Amino acid sequence: MQKIAVIGTGRIGTHHVEALVNDVIGAEVTALVDPALSRAQELAKQFGIPNTYASLEEALADGDFDAIVISTPVATHLPLIEMAAKAGKAVFTEKPLGGSLQEARQIEEIINSTKVLFQVGFNRRFSESWAKAHALAAEGAIGTIQRYHSITRDPGPYGGNPDATPVGTIFKETLIHDFDTINWFMEGASPVSVYAAADALIAPEAKEKGFLDSAVVTITYDNGAIATAEASFSALYGYDLRGEAFGSKGMLQMGVPENTACRAYTAAGLSVTTDGTDTSRYHDSYVQEFQTFVERLNSKEIAHPDVLAGVMAQAIAEACQRSVDEGRVIKMEEVL
Repeated sequence: MQKIAVIGTGRIGTHHVEALVNDVIGAEVTALVDPALSRAQELAKQFGIPNTYASLEEALADGDFDAIVISTPVATHLPLIEMAAKAGKAVFTEKPLGGSLQEARQIEEIINSTKVLFQVGFNRRFSESWAKAHALAAEGAIGTIQRYHSITRDPGPYGGNPDATPVGTIFKETLIHDFDTINWFMEGASPVSVYAAADALIAPEAKEKGFLDSAVVTITYDNGAIATAEASFSALYGYDLRGEAFGSKGMLQMGVPENTACRAYTAAGLSVTTDGTDTSRYHDSYVQEFQTFVERLNSKEIAHPDVLAGVMAQAIAEACQRSVDEGRVIKMEEVL
């Protein structure tokens, strides 16, 4: 069994603890870390986890674990990764790597120098339809990919606080999944330019403070391929992730808005449910990414989102924000 400490016991951290305890073979959660210690203690009691700590420093001094899973706000990622890596612990971190491309580069240097096992939480790669589509694309099923379109629409109505949302969140924390997936499918090609159009269409009163809730991004690659990605913070019908890869020999489509294959035909017409969240609709993809992490801890060589993948996705996100700020196409060489 690989002993794991989970850092952060908020919404996503709680989900990750549940997935690791109940669904990931070979994982044993031995510690929870959270400054909100009472919350961590309550979660530990629920899942029979023996140790809780208020800080990673305490956990490293006292705990017995092989790896950490970071499920904390992005501002904490760099110091937590640095501390764990220098202590020789394997690291799984939620996306994005850091709060900026500069921080992502620092993390890259830390991982490359310490050589600890590392993985970024780009779980869309592990969703069944994306994983199958990527395998088919890699086999040449659709020839050379010429176009890719990606959709991320969060379930509405939007209930967030624009004032508490960091500038650039729609690029750095929402569309960053799309940027990684696009780069993954475009393997062998490099992004050369980015143009982003974005606005506050859901909360227009917050736009003057830099808040953006709707965006469309165009990315061009050095082989001529063109990718587009769109996002919204409020899809009233549910959590909507989709992708389409168009190639010289065919097309692949991934994801559907519906959360079931059941169709109801009544006097009112056709109906199908579309509600759900990231953790309810894509739980299996989270389990698969953690299973990959554990198997890598057991010395298996398995493809995974590495630190460079995190850096490249963050570079595109940074180019997007510059594009919006400056109203122009940004060359990737300007940010890399």
